[in-house]
Amino acid sequence: MADKHLYDVDLKWEHDRIGTLSSDKLDDQIEVATPPDFPGGIEGIWSPEHLFVASISSCFMTTFAAIAEYSKLDYESLDVPSTGVLAKVEGKYAIKEVYLKPRLVITDEKAKDKAYRILEKAEEACLISRSLKTEIILEPKVTIAVLN
Repeated sequence: MADKHLYDVDLKWEHDRIGTLSSDKLDDQIEVATPPDFPGGIEGIWSPEHLFVASISSCFMTTFAAIAEYSKLDYESLDVPSTGVLAKVEGKYAIKEVYLKPRLVITDEKAKDKAYRILEKAEEACLISRSLKTEIILEPKVTIAVLN
């Protein structure tokens, strides 16, 4: 793997406080806007704040999947509800904290401790989290699937 990777994103302003994100390497476009919490904000469209939290949770998920595969941890499902807390920090708005609440379902009760360790490792190894000054708060839950 190379020491340096580039990820190009293009943003085109459409109108008002709405723009469209795209990349020549990706198929989909994402409409973005000011969140409705702010003056001129728009309901129902991804905001920079949503994308910020999404980048952390998606990095966590992909990092977890890689570590779980390497560690030979079998799992049935992983959901990662996440919440970013926007607050004033030193008089200016910032995403102060992001709560990651991964819900992992495994089938082997004996692997529960291992699963928690891998969830913690994934949070520590996530390159997006390591690139931020935002506090990441991990609140994992591992449950055992009921097999019929």
